[in-house]
Amino acid sequence: MAKFTYKAHDIQQEWCKGCGICVHFCPKKVLELNEKNKVFVAHPDKCIACRMCEFRCPDLAIEVIVEKNNDP
Repeated sequence: MAKFTYKAHDIQQEWCKGCGICVHFCPKKVLELNEKNKVFVAHPDKCIACRMCEFRCPDLAIEVIVEKNNDP
């Protein structure tokens, strides 16, 4: 099975409605809502590239940029 390494989050702030679904489903608590109720990456070093935030976002406002590992 292919393994992936986290590179970055691509967040479309103008699409985010601040529902907090991505924050709730993140197993490592990487994401938080700011003072405008928009999602941001608070702890990028904790991201395990599970992409739950991307899959759960109803507005398609988050994309997790990953790099495929070429391990045998």
